[in-house]
Formats: sequence, structure tokens, C-alpha cells
Amino acid sequence: MSAEAVGMHMPAMVTLDDLATMNAADPNGHRYETSPQGVLSVMPPADSEHARIASRLFAWLIMAGWPAEQVLQVAGIRIPGPGRDGGRIPDLSVWSKVPPREVWLSVAELLLVVEIVSPGSEAMDEVTKRHEYASAGISQYWVVDRDAAQTVTLYQLSSESYTERAKMPLAWLLQTSPSDHLV
Repeated sequence: MSAEAVGMHMPAMVTLDDLATMNAADPNGHRYETSPQGVLSVMPPADSEHARIASRLFAWLIMAGWPAEQVLQVAGIRIPGPGRDGGRIPDLSVWSKVPPREVWLSVAELLLVVEIVSPGSEAMDEVTKRHEYASAGISQYWVVDRDAAQTVTLYQLSSESYTERAKMPLAWLLQTSPSDHLV
């Protein structure tokens, strides 16, 4: 389908229901997200390195005793906005209690979101999502770079923005306890 054809069928304002439909219908595994301002983002399917990093973090949390029902991969979260809500799908999320079965979860019980940087998503992960997650009041945000060390930057919410708490290679992080970092 051409870009012109897609544009002709795209609603003027993409809702969270529209996003859910787009995500469910995409045969190639793209992820559709929107900012609270209505900016649509299309994320390419994750590659095997991305999946390995997410799996290692998931296993680390579970093996350390975090309840599996409270550690979710690619779960949609509702980002509150002034006039409308946006929807983001972090690579990993950690919850203080089991979230309800919904497509777009409230951030009320959300402790941590993790984004794994993919080629081309650096600005989205380091600037846009960092600002949106802080504005939503999510207490911790971790970004995993895909450099040689797979560097993890741990951010803590301070007032209305994140401050960097630590930066370390993924291999080092995985040698610690999640309780050392999830405050």
C-alpha cells in the first residue's frame, strides 16, 4: 500500500483503540505508539539482539524473586496528557502489583520501564520517552544502549525529570540484585 493510500485512510486523530487495532493487525510485528500530543510513531520489529537483552533482563528479575506476573514485556501503557492520552509500549515494565488485563495499562502501579535502543530510536528513547515517562510520574527509567558493553543507564525520577543514578555494562548489572536498583 502506498503512503498516499495509508494517508487517505488514517484518522485525523489516532486513538488508543486505533493503536491497539493497528498493533494487532500488523503482520510484520511493527509497534505503533503515540505521544499525548498525537504524534504517531512506528517502531520496527525487534531483532535477535534486542530480544536477547530483554530476555536476559526478564530472567534476571524473575530469578531474583520478582513475581513473573509483575514483569511484562511489550505491554502497552497509557501516558496521560493534557488533552488526551498517549500510548507507549516499553520493552520491559516492572509493576508493584499484578496489573489488570488491559491493552493500555495505567501507570499508577508502574515502578520501572526499560527501553532497549534500536538503530534509529536513540532520540525517541533518550529524549521523547524519557520526558513522557517522567511527566507520567514513572519512578524509574532504564535505557539499554546497543554498544559493545550494552550499557545500561539507570534514571530515577526527581521532581518532574529524571536524574542519572548509575551507568554500567549489562553484564555488571546482571551480577547485582534487582533490589539494589529498584527503590
